[in-house]
Amino acid sequence: MFEIRSILWLIPALPLAAAALTGLLGPRFLRKNSHWPCILAVAGACVLSFLVLSKVVHAEAPFVERYYTWMQSGSLDIGLTLRADGLTAIMLITITFVGSLIAIFSVGYMSHEREHEAGYARFFAAMALFVFSMTLLVLGDNYIVLFAGWEGVGLCSYLLIGFWFKKPSAAAAARKAFLVTRLGDAGMIVGILLLWGGYLSTHTDTSVRPVADNLIGGLASNLTQASPADALSFDTLFRWASSTRPDDTESQLFFGTVALLLLCGAVGKSAQIPLYVWLPDAMEGPTPVSALIHAATMVTAGVYLIARSMPIFHAAPPAVLLTVASIGAATALLAALIALTQHDLKRVLAYSTISQIGYMFLALGCATTDSLVLVAVTAAIFHLFTHAFFKALLFLSAGSVMHAMGNVIDMRRFSGLRTVLPKTHWTFLCGAAALAGVPLLSGFWSKDEIIGAALEASHHAYGSVYMVLFIMALVTAGLTAFYTFRAYFLTFWGEVKIPPEAGHHAHESPPVMTIPLMILAVGAVGLGLIVQPFTHWFSHLLEHHWLHSAFARSIEPAPHGFNVPLMLGSSVFALGGVGLAWLMYVRSPALPGKLAGAMQGLYQLSLNKFHVDELYYVFFVGPVTLFASFCQVVDFLVDSVVDLVGQLPGLAGKLIRPIQNGLVQFYALAMILGLTVFLSALVLRLAR
Repeated sequence: MFEIRSILWLIPALPLAAAALTGLLGPRFLRKNSHWPCILAVAGACVLSFLVLSKVVHAEAPFVERYYTWMQSGSLDIGLTLRADGLTAIMLITITFVGSLIAIFSVGYMSHEREHEAGYARFFAAMALFVFSMTLLVLGDNYIVLFAGWEGVGLCSYLLIGFWFKKPSAAAAARKAFLVTRLGDAGMIVGILLLWGGYLSTHTDTSVRPVADNLIGGLASNLTQASPADALSFDTLFRWASSTRPDDTESQLFFGTVALLLLCGAVGKSAQIPLYVWLPDAMEGPTPVSALIHAATMVTAGVYLIARSMPIFHAAPPAVLLTVASIGAATALLAALIALTQHDLKRVLAYSTISQIGYMFLALGCATTDSLVLVAVTAAIFHLFTHAFFKALLFLSAGSVMHAMGNVIDMRRFSGLRTVLPKTHWTFLCGAAALAGVPLLSGFWSKDEIIGAALEASHHAYGSVYMVLFIMALVTAGLTAFYTFRAYFLTFWGEVKIPPEAGHHAHESPPVMTIPLMILAVGAVGLGLIVQPFTHWFSHLLEHHWLHSAFARSIEPAPHGFNVPLMLGSSVFALGGVGLAWLMYVRSPALPGKLAGAMQGLYQLSLNKFHVDELYYVFFVGPVTLFASFCQVVDFLVDSVVDLVGQLPGLAGKLIRPIQNGLVQFYALAMILGLTVFLSALVLRLAR
């Protein structure tokens, strides 16, 4: 039998090796075959992830493997330590399985880049590096390793979104994604440092003890001793956090501050209010990049961070988790309202991603009591899992449409494609139905668990606020079903209309693109039913292989059962949204235009994304740009003064240099003239 230590490190190492191999050898040697290292490495990592899952399921405790010391200085000892538990195993399978299918799909979608061999190799090198960063992020057993993967994901997203860097809009979108997410990362790193200060305060012999005590207000009395090798490790920090007393306001204040700082990073990476504005612009990258970023990897990193750090959030005041839930519900509703009127198929899906990640934040924010921790985390991670399949399916299906339509993605310029692209049509329909929450499909079960968690949270602290969030979640469910099937009907129903860019040869995508779609469609339809509602396999895995190791105290297991009235209510919202979309875009296609004319103000607000980008420019980007211009003028003036002062000795030298010509006669004449002037002045002075 294999040892988990011998395979755990291979999961991130294989994509990293593929990235290095493709980057170094791709343009010169691999050329049109540059996709093979990426596909084989990610598929190999997927096989290893299933092996890790098989080990985790039968283990009594998480696997923690320290491979070598990464940083060591005084009391700081941070190792490259990898962790395998239930949460890690679920994330690894989601990332590598969906990532493998996206990589295979990319071979067909990026076929036009094969003529530009360097660009083709660069794409797959960046994709492999992206998967490496994401697997490192979820495998890390301390916040430093996690943060290394976190920043690697940010870098790779910049490279992939800006893949067509000669296109101004793509370059601008890449910069925007990189800079906006950095805002959240700044708060996250401060939170990690604050946690490190708390850890250092457990060591009485450290020279930085006074600094740490100042940071956390003398919290050391509540901590237990730990060895330097445990610095920032999850077990040490989470057991410390979960062992704090509910009446210890000082501890709650500390962990509340840390939780809010970690939330900053999660909000940026997962595109939540107020840092969601980068994600719709990320559509400028190739469609497989959109699927990779928006389905199973980058945008779910924030959800994973909060779920992994739940003991810290649970130790904070309840208002912190309420903040998480409120941000999630508000983002879900706002993004759904914007998606109602968008014409770009990929942008509809982008705002859908923002909305669905908001659902996950809402679920995590419902963990206000011990009895709700496992319910909330299971709901969020279960939806993350199902969302990865149906959202990757929808993006790749949109890529198949774009591939056939000559890169046109505006839904006003094509229609009736169900006869032109039959396989793409059926796979898109499967993804749309799952996203809309059609009963018995995967999205129905996971979304229902989130809405149920919000309803249950309304019976505890801040119950009235959680009831409002519950209602917002139900309304968002109806809007999601409507805008999803609006996109479906506009694309695949009506009379056949094909844009000139597609020529006269619009046809179904090749098997290398349609086979991944079919596999994802099967997952979108039936996977949720298999892993949770009746088997409860998903929640059991998290309970026995994540929950008990994360919390120092006993946490109640999740109750199992069906809330039939809630299921019926959510089904009404979902099917009502689908029916309304059919009425407006199939039965009465003139109706949307009439409604838009009658509600022009609201329509324009949604179409223009509530002018959030413009408001950000007026209140943030514009003033900062103006201040930068002012600083540039000041810098120019200071530089000019400094340069002038620096040139004064040179000017003086130029004036004196002609006098120092080396001629003795000239020096004698100068002395005589000088003496004459002096004597003349003396005589005039005496004459007065």
